[in-house]
Amino acid sequence: MKNRYKTGRPNKKLGEKKSYRVSVKMATAEYYSLKAKAREAGINRSEFIRKSIQKSVIKQRLSTEILDLVRKLCGMANNLNQIARKANAVGYADARSEYLFLAGKIDNLLEQIRNDG
Repeated sequence: MKNRYKTGRPNKKLGEKKSYRVSVKMATAEYYSLKAKAREAGINRSEFIRKSIQKSVIKQRLSTEILDLVRKLCGMANNLNQIARKANAVGYADARSEYLFLAGKIDNLLEQIRNDG
């Protein structure tokens, strides 16, 4: 009679099997950094990479429209500095209207960045 009791580890389900292999080229510093971090975590390199993939968050690059808005904002910041210098030299009353106009434009631009980004 054949022994019908299975011995050993039970078979893994299809989604649990690790059947894909990925090759990655690394510089020497990157490789030794990976080794050290895996050793520090007390797991092997493969498991460290798997956990890093699961827990990492990649942020999308800024779109060209957002980058353009940021450049405009930088230009406005320079203009605001010039208005502040003028206000210190000539007096606040003369620079107030320029300041209020630019502040409104900056607020609109920031709102546009918030809505797009």
